[in-house]
Amino acid sequence: NNSWGGGGYSAQLQDAIGRAAQKDILFIAAAGNAAANNDVQPNYPANYSTITAAGYEAVVSVASLTDSGARSSFSNYWASTVDIAAPGSSIYSTLPNGRYGTYSGTSMAAPHVTGAVALYAAEHPEASAAEIRAALLASAAATASLGGVVQTGGRLDIGALLDIAPGPPSPVDLIAGSAATTATLSTSVPQASSIDFGGDQDWLRLTLAAGWRYEFAMDAAQGSS
Repeated sequence: NNSWGGGGYSAQLQDAIGRAAQKDILFIAAAGNAAANNDVQPNYPANYSTITAAGYEAVVSVASLTDSGARSSFSNYWASTVDIAAPGSSIYSTLPNGRYGTYSGTSMAAPHVTGAVALYAAEHPEASAAEIRAALLASAAATASLGGVVQTGGRLDIGALLDIAPGPPSPVDLIAGSAATTATLSTSVPQASSIDFGGDQDWLRLTLAAGWRYEFAMDAAQGSS
């Protein structure tokens, strides 16, 4: 759980989160409290990505909801960089020195998601981090205030999450646009990528071992380019 934020991009922190992802560790982050669009104004650490480092996305960015299901007025948002929402307004919680108090913020929302992930991991100890993340996002409860505002369009639903068996993670787009690609495609799960437009070039760099037969299939939706 990463209920913190502030400051600009850090290559060292990006590398650290990437190394954690390689060890099958999810990074649940508070989306931020500036009522800002994280696509336009990146908020760190929620805007880091591990796709290049680990071949899957380990970061989960969490927005905040009120108890009526509305997006909290302070919560950062946007559909391609914020993943899911959870309660974060007026949350009763522990404070230092044996005290209790009520606080609001995406820092209060992220731990709900972290706790749900821990419950799921306990119930499905064989699930990978990528599989857990996929189940988390697939189980989000559609919420009117979140349509087009977070990637899932929904809020955390622990009951629905625990009913989902682990499955392959969602495909990620990893085909590079030049021969200099350093991206890695996993051979264990199907992965999708897009051909941008007619006449451009999309590259796959392959390292093949002698003595094996290889078959490659490229499939596209009917009528696509």
